[in-house]
Amino acid sequence: MPIIHFHLAEGTSSAAQERRLLIAASRLYAEVLQCPMDRVRAFVVPYERARCAVAGVMLDEGGLSAPYFEFLVLEGRPLETRQRLLTGFTDLVADLLGVEKALIRGHCKRVQPEEWCIGGRMAQELRKADIEAFTRRDIA
Repeated sequence: MPIIHFHLAEGTSSAAQERRLLIAASRLYAEVLQCPMDRVRAFVVPYERARCAVAGVMLDEGGLSAPYFEFLVLEGRPLETRQRLLTGFTDLVADLLGVEKALIRGHCKRVQPEEWCIGGRMAQELRKADIEAFTRRDIA
């Protein structure tokens, strides 16, 4: 389930920066969710500068780079976990891409286990033990 997309305007980061971001974000995701790395997926979604505006100013006309990220977690993950990912991904974007934190936006999308599949099988079945474990941690 751990999937993150970084939405970036082209030319605002180098391929090397994006590579470091994807690797660091994957590690953070696996660490925070306490899940195997093979479950993690991280993507950069590039946009032409002429198709991006920040505060009403087009990036190709001098607008500021303001990355956006979104990530998925199964419903039931504790708020503290989700917030740790939100702040962690923000810190990574700021540190690795050199973007002012105030310009970065992020969103956590919670997905019901019965609405997510892995290899054609429902997550509620495949990740039952995981779901029960983080639900118990949230109650404790």
